[in-house]
Amino acid sequence: MTGAGVLEVLRPGALTTVQDLGRVGLAHLGVPRSGALDSPAHRLANRLVGNAPGAATLETTLTGCAVRPDRAVVAAVTGAPCPVRIDGRPAPWGAAVRVPGGAVLEVGAARAGVRSYLAVAGGVGVEPVLGSRSTDLLSGLGPAPLSAGVRLPVGTAAGPVPWADAVASAAPGPPSGELVLPLVPGPRDGWFTPGALRALARGVYRVSAESNRVGLRTEGPALERSVRGELPSEGMVAGAVQVPPGGEPIVFLADHPTTGGYPVVGVVPREALAAAAQAVPGLKVRFVPLRR
Repeated sequence: MTGAGVLEVLRPGALTTVQDLGRVGLAHLGVPRSGALDSPAHRLANRLVGNAPGAATLETTLTGCAVRPDRAVVAAVTGAPCPVRIDGRPAPWGAAVRVPGGAVLEVGAARAGVRSYLAVAGGVGVEPVLGSRSTDLLSGLGPAPLSAGVRLPVGTAAGPVPWADAVASAAPGPPSGELVLPLVPGPRDGWFTPGALRALARGVYRVSAESNRVGLRTEGPALERSVRGELPSEGMVAGAVQVPPGGEPIVFLADHPTTGGYPVVGVVPREALAAAAQAVPGLKVRFVPLRR
């Protein structure tokens, strides 16, 4: 990608990473897909500034970030709603804005949800690794999580910014009240007692503060196994609900391992994972088993 300026990181926030649509088709080599946890929000941010869907954005976590471009850029912030400021002055969230060179673009703390997405016209132009610019926290592939003083290259904008109106208002917001996750049973639901499966469908779970890009951890009724033996490692997919020895389900997200040895009681369809990416700690989680 041809360079067109840089973004200097002034405040990295709790965790800010570079993300695109991930590394597709490499799971057989042990490489997770990674990529933006809230893919619709990532795509929308790119759309607002005229980028292709696969351009790299910055994914913030809870506390936002602050960057300073060395020349004028067009930027947009989507995902978790948050205050946006340019040199201390309020700017719109969910819309394209012009940021003058040398100005500070501040993505504030999330008012709801967990992860916001900052796109700039031209995309974040770090060097791709195995076809993706995404940071993978599990494998260590891609650029390191951002720290103060890092300078990120910006690619050349592909064309005019569309200046779309009211696009972000049509996007689904973060889950409030509860997170409802549809669940396709299996492949190892037979490893659990009937009572455990009823508890999964009817129990009250909460999002654990230990959740991260690897998985959404839950707190609630432990699922009792009917099979006590060991399970050989087998392939894992995003959305797999793995049950470790403690019995509390983990929903695998983008940086999940490609194999695992704990039984998977069911799989959350990929289209439901964006909401999981925005689920705050303590939020109620309800699993809804689907008929096979």
